[in-house]
Amino acid sequence: MTVPNPAMLQRYLADCRPKLDRRGNTERLFISRTGKPMERVALWMLVEKYGRSSGLLKSVSPHTLRHCFATHLIGGGADLRVVQELLGHSDISTTQIYTHVDQDRLKAVHAKFHPRR
Repeated sequence: MTVPNPAMLQRYLADCRPKLDRRGNTERLFISRTGKPMERVALWMLVEKYGRSSGLLKSVSPHTLRHCFATHLIGGGADLRVVQELLGHSDISTTQIYTHVDQDRLKAVHAKFHPRR
């Protein structure tokens, strides 16, 4: 899994975004080339386009990124309540699904490398 590069986001915020948002009228992170907030479908199309061109996955969607994000956070030891808040889940049980994904991965790694398998 590729780790996001914070320098790229900082570069976007410092160099690219101000050129797009000439009037400074939106708080949205991603905006279109016309300076308006990027719509959901446009973002989906970009994710799909670059996901396909990366060759990593056959089908990539914003939901795939969201799932990978949450799984990576939980796998890295992030607090479940923090992940719940970041994802906007109202119920913690919805967020707990991601702990099972990590447990399954851990079991698979253990089974593969344990000397008594």
